[in-house]
Amino acid sequence: MQNPYQKYMQNAGEMMTPAERTAAVYDRCITELNKAIYYIDNKDIPHAHNSIVKVQDIVEYLDSHLVAKYEISNDFAELYSFLRQKLINANVKKDTEQIRSILPYFENLKDSFTQMSKMGM
Repeated sequence: MQNPYQKYMQNAGEMMTPAERTAAVYDRCITELNKAIYYIDNKDIPHAHNSIVKVQDIVEYLDSHLVAKYEISNDFAELYSFLRQKLINANVKKDTEQIRSILPYFENLKDSFTQMSKMGM
C-alpha cells in the first residue's frame, strides 16, 4: 500500500509531459551528483558510491530506451557513453572534479527539456 506522498508523486509523474518527465530525470541526476560530491568531501564513501550508481543506472536506462531510427539517438548514445565512462572513473577514484566536469551536461539537458516542455513538445 502506498503512502499519500508516494501516491501524489505517482499521480504527478503521470500528469507530466514526456519532456517534463525527462527534465525531472536529469534533475534527479543533478541532485545525486551533488550529493555524491558532498559525500566524498565528507569521507562518506558508501553513500557517494550509491549516489553515483543511481546516476549510472539512470543514464543506462535512458540509453537503453533510445530509438535507433532517429538521427539524434546516435548523438545521445555517444553522450551517454561519455557520461558513463566519467561516472565510472569518478566512482572508482571518488573524484569530485570528474563529477563537477559532467554536471553541466546534465544541467544543459535538463534546461533543454524544460524549454521543450514550455513549447508544448
